[in-house]
Amino acid sequence: MDATTIIIASSSSYFAPPRLARPSSPRFPSSVRLPSSGASRAPSVSGISRLDPRLKSPPSTPRSLRVRALSVAGARGEEMAVSSTGAVGQNDLLIVGPGVLGRLVAERWREEHSGCQIYGQTVTSDHHDELVKLGIIPSLKGTKTDQRFPYVIFCAPPSRTSDYPGDVRLAALSWNGEGSFLFTSSSAPYDCNDNGNCDEDSPVVPIGRSPRTDVLLKAEAVVTEFGGSVIRLAGLYQADRGAHSYWLQKGTVEVRPDHILNLIHYEDAASLSVAIMKKKLRSRIFLGCDNHPLSRQEVMDIVEKSGKFSKKFEGFTGTNDPLGKKLNNSKTRAEIGWEPKYPSFSHFLGVAE
Repeated sequence: MDATTIIIASSSSYFAPPRLARPSSPRFPSSVRLPSSGASRAPSVSGISRLDPRLKSPPSTPRSLRVRALSVAGARGEEMAVSSTGAVGQNDLLIVGPGVLGRLVAERWREEHSGCQIYGQTVTSDHHDELVKLGIIPSLKGTKTDQRFPYVIFCAPPSRTSDYPGDVRLAALSWNGEGSFLFTSSSAPYDCNDNGNCDEDSPVVPIGRSPRTDVLLKAEAVVTEFGGSVIRLAGLYQADRGAHSYWLQKGTVEVRPDHILNLIHYEDAASLSVAIMKKKLRSRIFLGCDNHPLSRQEVMDIVEKSGKFSKKFEGFTGTNDPLGKKLNNSKTRAEIGWEPKYPSFSHFLGVAE
């Protein structure tokens, strides 16, 4: 996600704008450096330990795991068996932080892996009933288990923990070292703030310059040390979520209109995440964006042109805040064999020329 365009973290998007009272709904349905191949091994960050030895020899006979979960009716305290046999299947997936993005990943994963089990680990049990209805087996962070999974994706934001790299490490210990471990990060670490071009090979902010990017880079280093991969996502959006929705709610925003931001639809972020996991790659860093960077003003001009939103945006009034960057993930697309469903924000709103 593009940190220069985001406001605060949400449950499914790093540094995404807060979800305010929903406006009238639109009238439509809802790297570290890479070589020319599109990704590379990432250098370690000081203080990050090496591969945990427990990953080298996963247990051959997983124990039956039972987690505290909410029933479909929402009754607390009922126990749900993770599976009828207690064994983990070869395509089973654990989602750490099954928010908006995580749930879309679950939907896409199930479409491509019939019969798999999908698990969702959360900080609280507030939404466990929703997860059960979606066919996701919920559990609480910190639940003790010996069971590990062939596929793990970490979608939780850094806003609800004091030790984000530590939480990522715990998630890595839930991976059995087989299929894939993927961490959904942000495009914030790319060291560019002059509206210049930026791709998978661009340098990142040095450790120590910014606590905000330090947290992400240290978490990424944990992932790559374990052999997992990273996807750095631009600003996530859908009809009622994202920068455009936040700005519509505010009406007037005191930031400069010429700042460049980068976007990717939630569905496309999910499909790219699934495509990367299916490749079973190791210690790679990829970039997720739609390759159509826009200024803030251009985003809101598209919103107005679409005629799909009832609220009217008044304007941007800032002049001195930082500029952004223009992301391009052509290398990621070529290596993964992926293209977005929504190639631009304009296409999503139906006003592409």
